[in-house]
Amino acid sequence: MQLAKEVKKFGLDSNSLNIDRTQSRAAAILPRRVSVKRTLIAVGLLVMALSTAQAQKLTGAGATFPYPIYSKWFSEYSAAHPGVEINYQSIGSGGGIRQVTAGLVDFGASDMPMTDEMLAGSKIKLIHIPTVLGAVVPIFNVPGISDIRFSGDVLADIYLGKITRWDDPRIAKDNPSVNFSQVPEAAKKITVVHRSDGSGTTFIWTDYLSKVNSDWANGPGKGPSPSWPVGVGGKGNENVAGLVRQLPGAIGYVELIYALQNNISYGEVKNASGKWVKASIEGVTAAAANLKQMPADYRVSITNAPGATSYPISSFTYLLIPVHAADPVKGKVIKDMLSWIVKNGESEVSGLSYAPLPASLIEKELKSIYALQ
Repeated sequence: MQLAKEVKKFGLDSNSLNIDRTQSRAAAILPRRVSVKRTLIAVGLLVMALSTAQAQKLTGAGATFPYPIYSKWFSEYSAAHPGVEINYQSIGSGGGIRQVTAGLVDFGASDMPMTDEMLAGSKIKLIHIPTVLGAVVPIFNVPGISDIRFSGDVLADIYLGKITRWDDPRIAKDNPSVNFSQVPEAAKKITVVHRSDGSGTTFIWTDYLSKVNSDWANGPGKGPSPSWPVGVGGKGNENVAGLVRQLPGAIGYVELIYALQNNISYGEVKNASGKWVKASIEGVTAAAANLKQMPADYRVSITNAPGATSYPISSFTYLLIPVHAADPVKGKVIKDMLSWIVKNGESEVSGLSYAPLPASLIEKELKSIYALQ
């Protein structure tokens, strides 16, 4: 009754009051509906953005030297990050450098540090990111013999074609306990096997030979594709390993894991301290430990390193990463992938006979990775 009196007092009837009440309720509800709608749209856009960031296909190409560990890493990273697919082609360091400098892949890989000329000629500014350390080993197929010692000078002269038989006096001198006379005559002739493609493994091999033999240094020299004086070529570490297995009397060079996986004999090598050392994680780690200072751009050679336990044909291997990603979303995924490799992946490398990066280098690398744009 009181409400009715108040309504009449102000000259209003109950119908107009009901209309006002309905309009007030509508006015109050409408902003809430608009707010909810805007929130749903924002959430939808965020989900779409996250899906786009996650659903990325990265392409890379390059070195065969680290392929076993890269294959494992990329598979594990993709499994832990649904929507991210990484397609890596192990076509050799030379091919990887060509493709990444031309902008044909998202990242490259090389065992050989790019030269100043290569970097200057690249369409894309690149940074070298060391990933692991590994060893290149002299593999051989000499029937009845499983252990042979090689000095660097002898290896160079075999690849120069100056030493052509396994019973050569210089090889015999370094292996007094090996009876080369028992080797079948047909297998006594040395068949040299080398890479036929542009190869970082070849660069490591020839970098070492150039340091220990002046004729090699002044002749074929170091590089991914030298002019080979003798021998037959195979594409990739896997094909070099295959040729050596097939050819009695053959010698070749591959990354350590390929010798182990193919059950091929590989020899000890005399290091800079005059010690005979067989390739191992410890020997590679010792070679890296003797590096006094890592250059700011990470481009360095550690072949023929000093130290009694250093394996002399050791090397870093690198991912070649654009400093400024053409696709910012892909760039973020690459940064995250690199961080994951350094923080998580390094613990897995020993299982594939690579040596992990030194702790001091990891800290430096992470700063370089975080600075990528």
